[in-house]
Amino acid sequence: MILQDDALVLTRLPHGENGAVVRFLTFGNGLRAAYVPGARGRGKRALLQPGNRVALGLKARGEAALPTATVELVQSRALLAFSSDTAAALAWLSELTATALTEAVPQARLADALDALLGGMAAESPDWGATLARYELMLLEETGFGLDTSACAMGGPADDLGFVSPKTGRAVSRARAAGQAWEGQLLALPAFLLDGGAAQAADTAAGLRLTGHFLARHWFADHPKLEPLRMRMVGLLNGTSQEQLAGG
Repeated sequence: MILQDDALVLTRLPHGENGAVVRFLTFGNGLRAAYVPGARGRGKRALLQPGNRVALGLKARGEAALPTATVELVQSRALLAFSSDTAAALAWLSELTATALTEAVPQARLADALDALLGGMAAESPDWGATLARYELMLLEETGFGLDTSACAMGGPADDLGFVSPKTGRAVSRARAAGQAWEGQLLALPAFLLDGGAAQAADTAAGLRLTGHFLARHWFADHPKLEPLRMRMVGLLNGTSQEQLAGG
């Protein structure tokens, strides 16, 4: 056994006759990919649903091969698949996390945050959309693309931050932005992303626009699966109809 850890199931890719390569976000050992024999069988399909928390064991298969995984269920998130908005959010979060993180780099903070977010979604927490935006902001930070919201880039008051430059990722105060020709080009920085407080629907939408801009910059061009997943998730959170989503 080369690793034993709790983990969140992220993505599955069919491999061989009945197995799959599964990516897990472990709590102490970062992103891990492993071969799971029988993963496409009836019993293991349910076990390996994205979002499930599992007890993961990895065994070496040889120097050039992926390890083999043994998996036991700790907590099921199967109910997330029965609601269109949580199903879309789960698909997005799983693919984004598996794509953005580097293999075997410990990410305990992200794992804890994602586990809590999925728990809130399963419990139908009314503010899980805001928590999702916070997770995206944390992922940007943990992967080296964090925004600078510690001070105003224009020398304004740090307790008045209200915008972020879409080019630099640096915060700008409301006082410095007011009346400027470029004010309309800035991205709104809702307060809940700074102080962790409550968010209204408009605040959540603004937070998702902000994080979405920088996620798109860093990952969408090279990973074409990501953009439609996020568009669908945001559309459902914003109340877009199924017909509008299908029409583009």
